[in-house]
Amino acid sequence: MTPPAVADVLAMAADQVLTATRIIWPDAIVVPGPVVPSVTSYVQQLHVDGRPLYAKLSVCGTSLVSVTSGACGDFAKVRARQAAYLASPGSLMAREAQQLRALSGPAQLTAAPIAGYARGVLLTAPVTGPTLADLIETEPGRTRELLALVVGDVTEGLARDGVGDVVEHAAIRERGIADTFSRKFNGPSGPVYLRRTGHGQALAAAADRLRRARRIPPGMPGRAVIFGDLKPEHAVFFDNRPVYLDPGLMRGHAVADTAKLASRIILGLIARRPAGAGVVLNGIDSYARAAAARLPAGQRSGWLRELVALALMDTLNILSTYLTAPADLPLSAHAAGVRDRARHVADLLDRATAPLAATDDGAIWWRLYLTRAREAVAA
Repeated sequence: MTPPAVADVLAMAADQVLTATRIIWPDAIVVPGPVVPSVTSYVQQLHVDGRPLYAKLSVCGTSLVSVTSGACGDFAKVRARQAAYLASPGSLMAREAQQLRALSGPAQLTAAPIAGYARGVLLTAPVTGPTLADLIETEPGRTRELLALVVGDVTEGLARDGVGDVVEHAAIRERGIADTFSRKFNGPSGPVYLRRTGHGQALAAAADRLRRARRIPPGMPGRAVIFGDLKPEHAVFFDNRPVYLDPGLMRGHAVADTAKLASRIILGLIARRPAGAGVVLNGIDSYARAAAARLPAGQRSGWLRELVALALMDTLNILSTYLTAPADLPLSAHAAGVRDRARHVADLLDRATAPLAATDDGAIWWRLYLTRAREAVAA
């Protein structure tokens, strides 16, 4: 079986975006723009009657890296599978459209405006402003404050009446940290996949340790609606308030949103090594310790253990995706930077997971994780 060529997959997706756009606006002048580098969904800029929009499309319901690596078969099979997927009422973009409406509706949050949806293609208006990642890099001393603002905003909004009803029939579990980890590594194909990264031994050891060490501690708060894909670039600040993109709403433990933010911010620090990296790490540490301190005493250690386990799982999930991406699949500057510094990320995963079996003390897990993160940034 020959994996489909990246160019063929991207051309197919571009054609499907154009078809959907013409269904929504049959008389409009549509000018396709550049493809936005992504390892997950296909994203393209375009103008419709001069109005700038972003079009987003999932190919076969899986990541572009998986599709272009042959997980869905050769190009003929991808085309057939994609045709069936686009006709499905439960396609990823159909659920994302429902979730964006839930964010701006019952959650009372500000979300990317939906411009249209047809045949598996979601079109949204651009949101201008700095992302959470931008603000943290330019104002590292505000890291704790900014994390508290975003996590608090999301937690409050998603707890409002009516949001859970949407999640019951439109959850996006594909973006969950633990679900992604299980899908990638909990089977005989996991070690084979990790060998393709070039860091198979260290990453396979980390995956095994995380699998054995991670468990939901007794006494943890119940499962709530979580954002599910709360990356720093998915909160864009307009008029000093966050606007949310690319939700992955599902039920889970609220610590998962903090874990993904910590993982992705730290990966950005490792990739770019900005001057204020130490200040940012101090801010993450201060925020996490304060969040744990607000919990009942019996829940604090468990919350920190879950925070560390999920953050490390997320780091392993995305690092393996970046490292197995075909050479001609466009990568963002962040993804390319992480891949260039993959040895240091692999060292972080190896060294941060090594002590997990020795203690159940969440404060120790967190302290060791931050120590290894500082080392990886400085390396």
